[in-house]
Amino acid sequence: MKVAIVGVTGYSGTVLWQLLSQHPNVTEINIYTTKADLEAVAQQFDWQTKQTVRVLPFDAGQIMADNEVAFFATPAGVTGELAETFIANHFPIIDLSGDLRLQDPKAYQKWYHRATEVSRETLSHATYGLTEFTATTTDYIANPGCYATATLMGLAPLVQERLIDLDSVIVDAKSGVTGSGKKLSQATHYVDVDENFSLYKLNQHQHIPEIMQQLKQWAPDMGPIQFTTGLLPVKRGLMATIYAKVTADSADVNEIIAAAFQATYMDKPFVKILANDMPDLRLVVGSNMTAIGWSYNPVTHIVTIVSVIDNLMKGAAGQAVQNFNQYFGFDETAGLAQLPLMI
Repeated sequence: MKVAIVGVTGYSGTVLWQLLSQHPNVTEINIYTTKADLEAVAQQFDWQTKQTVRVLPFDAGQIMADNEVAFFATPAGVTGELAETFIANHFPIIDLSGDLRLQDPKAYQKWYHRATEVSRETLSHATYGLTEFTATTTDYIANPGCYATATLMGLAPLVQERLIDLDSVIVDAKSGVTGSGKKLSQATHYVDVDENFSLYKLNQHQHIPEIMQQLKQWAPDMGPIQFTTGLLPVKRGLMATIYAKVTADSADVNEIIAAAFQATYMDKPFVKILANDMPDLRLVVGSNMTAIGWSYNPVTHIVTIVSVIDNLMKGAAGQAVQNFNQYFGFDETAGLAQLPLMI
């Protein structure tokens, strides 16, 4: 199968190219860019493969003629400008940016601080590709954000089974520096990140509305969440620590929570539930795994859930490949056999 990647110079695009290069069902990868210097983009990948890397100027018609699917690994706003032609022609696209995630254009403008070029009707029909929960029903797939993925994976069993007070959720999430993207900023300077920890975008992170959008699909009366984001002094990895008040009034609360997680994820190849332990980043970094642990405090009736992912894998490129596999009917694990780095 021939696949296109639009926008490959960022961290997520680079990892996506690496994964697709090893995918058993992918025979050719064509890279497209809106940048003028095609040779400079090609040189980024030439040393990684013996094959010639083709970098071509963006042309929607040519992409559809020469490929069977297009991945967009572009900054926010780019997919919205470029995707309508593909959508109108029912050509499958998988978008790693946030441009297709929110069904309400006004919400996109509020949280991304720009107007969307995508119509409300188109947005309402996009598949939100949280692969453990969503069947691909359209030709355009919105790959979830990294914070959204970790948070929703941790909350899903408890919200769906209504085991928690839906107005009590607090999320404290922390990501490696690659989660901030490749564009340099004051917050990502080495001297500011190394041996430091900082908070950013408190209650303003653009992944909040997509989290709420999905939670309300599971529980329409879901209340707002308190959401804090922080920057860890590591390259990759994301940990979401979630707190919520348990509503079950039973001596068997631990067994009830354990059963909910087990029932939800028992047949999911990329989810590991830790029975009596909490996960750390080393369990997942380099892989497409989500590791989840939890602990219930009978004194406060608060459950703490810890959900960890690699922000570039399950939080971006890995889940995009999962969506690709699901859409085309391939084995869900195809191209995603990477083990955690561990060290």
